[in-house]
Amino acid sequence: MRRRTTAILLACALAGATGLTAQAAPAPAAPAPEGDYIVVLKDGTDAKAKADKHSQDNGARVGHLYQSALKGYSGRMSAQSRDRVAADPDVAWVEPVRQVRSTAQSLPTGVDRANADASPTAAIDGVDQRTDVDVAVIDTGVDSGHPDLNVVGGKNCTLPVLPPEDGNGHGTHVAGTIGALDNGDGVVGVAPGARIWPVKVLNDAGMGTTADVVCGIDYVAAHAGEIDVANMSLGGAGTDDGQCGRASGDSEHQAICRAVGAGVTFAVAAGNDAADAKDSTPAAYDEVITVSALADFNGQPGGGAPATCRDDQDDTFADFSNFGADVDLIAPGVCINSTWPNGAYNTISGTSMATPHVAGGAALHKATNPAATPEQVKNALQQAGTTDWTFPSKTRTAPRNPS
Repeated sequence: MRRRTTAILLACALAGATGLTAQAAPAPAAPAPEGDYIVVLKDGTDAKAKADKHSQDNGARVGHLYQSALKGYSGRMSAQSRDRVAADPDVAWVEPVRQVRSTAQSLPTGVDRANADASPTAAIDGVDQRTDVDVAVIDTGVDSGHPDLNVVGGKNCTLPVLPPEDGNGHGTHVAGTIGALDNGDGVVGVAPGARIWPVKVLNDAGMGTTADVVCGIDYVAAHAGEIDVANMSLGGAGTDDGQCGRASGDSEHQAICRAVGAGVTFAVAAGNDAADAKDSTPAAYDEVITVSALADFNGQPGGGAPATCRDDQDDTFADFSNFGADVDLIAPGVCINSTWPNGAYNTISGTSMATPHVAGGAALHKATNPAATPEQVKNALQQAGTTDWTFPSKTRTAPRNPS
């Protein structure tokens, strides 16, 4: 139904004197600037062996090693070294690392509006019966000790020596909307008790790089037999080349394509710039479920509910949300209450909050249809959706087939 697409990686000075006249040595040359890059290797190449060789021959300082979603590595090197690496016949492309950022028991209004409480699979009744499904939260990490979350596994791509704990709050909030326990306390998620795999790719300020994001996707792809769904409530500038990143040299896109091909369903945030999602990635990629935000203040259709934590209109497309033909679904994303670090709860807004409603829905579908492909999951969620909300057409063009 869609689209066309959406980075810091050495010198000698010679001095001397000639004849009978002493000469001052020239000033040392300034070190060549370095940059951070992602090196994508051609299929069949041994990533570790090639990274080691590039480090030895070209001075590349290797960061992440990618071996599942794609073959390659991230590294810091000079522009001259980059050019030598790019000339290696085993290298598909070299791209600069880009910055990415987060897009930020009662029955939460979003869970109510998504009708998760009516799902026999979710079985929300205050009894801790857990959904048999695994969801990766590619984000700021997750509070592993939160009493309302079922946290397993995980990886820290920002500081690999540390566990993927959340010092920001964003990832923990996302995790709660997906799978907070139905235990009679705090809040409840769309797929209560789902096993949450924290994959930390954003720092405690909610910022990160594509090198870390690809590391996270690579981890998910390596566990594709265990992880069913991945939530990416983050994004940065970019477009979809329609070829899984091969034409534009987009490693994030290729990694997602490989992970989706391995059976993982990806739900991603459309973005919070009130702009067309075609200029933001991963929102622009065809292979994911791109989610915009709905303003809903009472968990029910029909409109008319007063605004709560922010000024918006009930049952309308959220005023901050990205839009366009790349949007696949809309879900509640305004004034969403969910889990927060240190065992707490918090209410925040964003397409980041809308996306885990869809990830939770995808998790419910996978729990009862374990053989469903990512495309089948997307289709099932779209078919189950409704259009009982209003789009403010005065400023935007409505997404196709919204639900």
